[in-house]
Amino acid sequence: MERPVLLEPPDGGWGWLVALAVFLESGLIFGVIRSFGVFFVEFVGHFGEPAGRVSWVTSITIAILLFASPVGTALSTQYGTRPVVMAGGILLGLGMFLASFATSLTHLYLSIGLLSGFGGALVFAPSVAMLARYFKRRRGLATAVAFSAPGLSSLAFSPLFQFLVDSYGWRGGLMIVAGLTFHLVACGTLLRPLALAEDLALAPAPQRSWLAKLSSLFGLALLASRPFLTFAVAGLLMNLGYLVPFAHLVPHAREIGFDEYQAACLVSAMGATDLCGRLVAGWLDARRAFRLLHILTLWILLTGVTLLLVPFGHTYPILMGIDICYGFLAGAVIPLKFSSLVEIVGTGRISEATGLINLLESFGALAGPPLSGFLRDVTGSYTVSFIASGTFLMAGGLVLFTVPNFCSCSTASPPKQSGDPEDAGNLTHQNGDHPCTREPWALSSGNGPGQRSPLKSGQQRPREE
Repeated sequence: MERPVLLEPPDGGWGWLVALAVFLESGLIFGVIRSFGVFFVEFVGHFGEPAGRVSWVTSITIAILLFASPVGTALSTQYGTRPVVMAGGILLGLGMFLASFATSLTHLYLSIGLLSGFGGALVFAPSVAMLARYFKRRRGLATAVAFSAPGLSSLAFSPLFQFLVDSYGWRGGLMIVAGLTFHLVACGTLLRPLALAEDLALAPAPQRSWLAKLSSLFGLALLASRPFLTFAVAGLLMNLGYLVPFAHLVPHAREIGFDEYQAACLVSAMGATDLCGRLVAGWLDARRAFRLLHILTLWILLTGVTLLLVPFGHTYPILMGIDICYGFLAGAVIPLKFSSLVEIVGTGRISEATGLINLLESFGALAGPPLSGFLRDVTGSYTVSFIASGTFLMAGGLVLFTVPNFCSCSTASPPKQSGDPEDAGNLTHQNGDHPCTREPWALSSGNGPGQRSPLKSGQQRPREE
């Protein structure tokens, strides 16, 4: 079935159903991960294993979800986003269901960690890329609304999971959680394919070798793009500090003399302000007053400042104030990051870029909390841990200043004709666009590396799933 080629994203319409699908997906995937501590306690007691070994269940899940993101985006490019996301939903739910029959931690590593983690990779990265293709002017708003679900779902899932464990035991609770996650299949049906004019310019020429085909599917040409690599390095540095408060703020509060209830309230406040921050990020994008990359840079720097201030929270009101500021700022960073990525690579490359950026940034996400814990063990307190985390975030923000054309606002360099991969960072001026929010020229893999193919009026995409 042939579909008409749109000159630019529709910026609404069916895109809001895609945003709904991503909202439900992010809530089901990350809401479950955030609330899995209820089952963590049950696993420790049932299997009689130390907490360190049990914690690998969640760590493996997150690692596979991030590492396998390029596989998810490559499969969606080859076979379409809808069937890949639906298959991912089946795998994720199946992993949770099989975990209910586990007789050892190894079974949990394989079922939840490997199978559910891989299913999450097939769901999340392709869905985020699809959402970016449906929006242009309202992309930040749509992304912020879609990414607000984890904060809401984590607040609801924690008491729900405790109720399920109390009523049916951890095995029965996992079966019901599996039933919830199977709804990801229904979410996948909402991801209707969209043909854009930019896709024609980026359509790859027939490849004879498997190596060339794999390079095209995984978007490895982006690794030769200075803007993309700069953005990835900034994200890696940011992630070295971003997750530390989620892991170590409560232990820090307990160490400096606050009770369990006060420490738990810090987590609740962070979750509530996280939601507000994501919505404010969408509102800022809708106003179109500034370029998204500039807003992201400012937000990362301010988030780093709040982490540097954590050691000065000697009284509970001050620590709570810092915690609220961090939750608000950190919540806005995630949707801003994915929306800004489109400024770097364009809508035609967003699928491959999303997978690669998750893969590259995952090293920072996985190394950050252990590094923070190591610094705590060496120094005897979390003071140096939070100072290091804030420094990493600020370093990531400063790296973004080196993105080509970062300071471009009222003027931009014309696109080069040399086929240089760095052309992906150049901006074009279009009538009616704010000068700070224009789409970039993207790489073309057709007719030679980096060459841009002109679009003809009325061109049709050959076939679309």
